[in-house]
Amino acid sequence: MVFEPTTRAEEPQPAAGEFDEKMMWRELKTVRDPEIPVNIVDLGLIYSAAVVPAEGGGKRIAVQMTLTAPGCGMSEVLKKEVETKLARLPEVREVKVEIVFDPPWNPGMMSEAAKLALGFDSDFGAPAPSQSAFKIVR
Repeated sequence: MVFEPTTRAEEPQPAAGEFDEKMMWRELKTVRDPEIPVNIVDLGLIYSAAVVPAEGGGKRIAVQMTLTAPGCGMSEVLKKEVETKLARLPEVREVKVEIVFDPPWNPGMMSEAAKLALGFDSDFGAPAPSQSAFKIVR
């Protein structure tokens, strides 16, 4: 018996030359932290991604992102990969990526999918409940 691989039906793609914001998020999800096998969106490293009209037509994408640690030596590599992948989208004329550290990244910013992929419980990184949230009944 031979099993053929199955493929999932994918979302319809915008026509060539037509920008769609979903394209931007799909591209961002292809960028992986080199030290963690999860994409930067699910890691919670993208703080904002805005699309605005560019001077002279087309689109300008401005991204604010962070790193899992301020001293990460891969900062420029990740920044360049984001810029390169977003710049090749249709109608995009300019991409600006800013690395920020406020607020500082923490594991609670990861998506549930990222936590599961890394073997963490879904509440990993969440702040501990305050003591007043529990009552001891005797």
